[in-house]
Amino acid sequence: MIGYVTLGSNDVEKAATFYDALLAEMGAKRMMESDSFVAWNTGPGQPGVSVIKPNDGQPASVGNGVMIAIACDKPEMVDRLYNKAIELGAKDEGPAGPRGDSFYAGYFRDLDGNKLNFFCMT
Repeated sequence: MIGYVTLGSNDVEKAATFYDALLAEMGAKRMMESDSFVAWNTGPGQPGVSVIKPNDGQPASVGNGVMIAIACDKPEMVDRLYNKAIELGAKDEGPAGPRGDSFYAGYFRDLDGNKLNFFCMT
């Protein structure tokens, strides 16, 4: 259902370096880019993630309560991606692990403060 998600950034180049390294762990590559944005996905027709300098010229800010959840196939992939995000400078918002009986996730904030998680159903 989701086509793509856009995250605001005040330093697109720095954010792109972070997401190049992080999303490569799940096989994602840049699909589009310009001076003001970069977008990734895992292949044609797949949902994407992008970072963008806000079009209105105002500084990017984080929405309180807004979070992007990126699906993974298995807990080991969640662990790998969560740990990679932290290694790349992300801030921990809840380490990878089980949440209830059938949900496994790791939460973090990217370099601009956007909240994301990697998750899978177990």
